[in-house]
Amino acid sequence: MEESHRQKKIGGILQQDLVEVLQGAATKGGLRGIIISVSKVNVTADLSIAKVYLSIFPNKEGAELLKGIRSNTPLIRHELAQRTKNQLRRMPNLEFFIDDSLEYIERIDKSLKGEDNPIKDANLLDKRKKS
Repeated sequence: MEESHRQKKIGGILQQDLVEVLQGAATKGGLRGIIISVSKVNVTADLSIAKVYLSIFPNKEGAELLKGIRSNTPLIRHELAQRTKNQLRRMPNLEFFIDDSLEYIERIDKSLKGEDNPIKDANLLDKRKKS
């Protein structure tokens, strides 16, 4: 089902503020050389849950950072509520996921250029897991 205009607007507001909050927290926490970007925010129809997709560079740090972000979700949600108090009545619950779409595209590109071509041998291409 397609998102409504309201869902898209709230997702955009949350995406913008989340980037600032997460990058600020990473800088204050002493994490240098790590880039956290919010690639997408999907808000449910009842505006109660926001699914946040993060791209983290370098990729090897992703799982550990995601674990830390999930454990600090109440603090992040509070900070967002303070920033958006004039725009939102209720802050949606936040659910964080790793966005691995760029890594997936890169893996397909390498496979097509290399000897292990998934078009010739379909067993080489992993099934993409949904999150």
